[in-house]
Amino acid sequence: MERRKFIKGGVAGALALAGSKTSLAASRAVGPEPEVIEWRTYEMNFGGDQGLLTRYLTDALEPALDRKGATQFVQFKEYGDPNPAKLYVMISYPDAATYLSVQDLSDDQDYTAAAADYDALKAAKPIYTRYSSWLLSAFSGMPQSVTPDAASGLFELRTYEGYSEDAVRRKIGMFNDHELTIFDETGLKPVFFGDMLAGPYRPALVYLLQFTDMEARNTNWGKFSDHPTWIEIKGMEKYADSVSNIRRTFLVPA
Repeated sequence: MERRKFIKGGVAGALALAGSKTSLAASRAVGPEPEVIEWRTYEMNFGGDQGLLTRYLTDALEPALDRKGATQFVQFKEYGDPNPAKLYVMISYPDAATYLSVQDLSDDQDYTAAAADYDALKAAKPIYTRYSSWLLSAFSGMPQSVTPDAASGLFELRTYEGYSEDAVRRKIGMFNDHELTIFDETGLKPVFFGDMLAGPYRPALVYLLQFTDMEARNTNWGKFSDHPTWIEIKGMEKYADSVSNIRRTFLVPA
């Protein structure tokens, strides 16, 4: 397995099963087991040492998960200047067993040494209030996440909630059967698509898109809206009421 780094603004990214130029169509053609994707959100405590958290993630946690078999590790922050600040991490695993294996890293001496400063933090100076994790199962139509392009300066995280499990299943089917191809044809470049296995908005699906900037984002979404296949399928009865709410967050490389 080849290790490739996603670097933007001096921050390292990920080991991937496919290079940054791997197309969505090529990913679908391989047909491997769907990855398990963990999406972490760290909500920073006021005055917390975000630099220490970033060093821990980059120098301690990422290498340790790499040694355990994780396939991708990418850090993001929110677009703009939100308060409280949040740091996001996408971690991809080849299967659920690998995800479970990384829950205890106490047997990894290199990790323990690299995490010493982070573990020495006192309760009086916490870095973050809490961090949450979503667990996602990659779509069969895109079973593996891809390494973000080095030129990508903007990411869009979208969560589609459904009023029932069947609604989300139908929407995932709509993506697998039609929308992934339209994304390819309109320049909407995904990093992953995932069915939410655990998280706050179930039943739901989540996906992440990458763009050079906001102008490219708006242009490509316009192409999607005007695509003849989208115009044809969006009114199909079998896909009716498959999305009851959409949540959207804009991100940049951390």
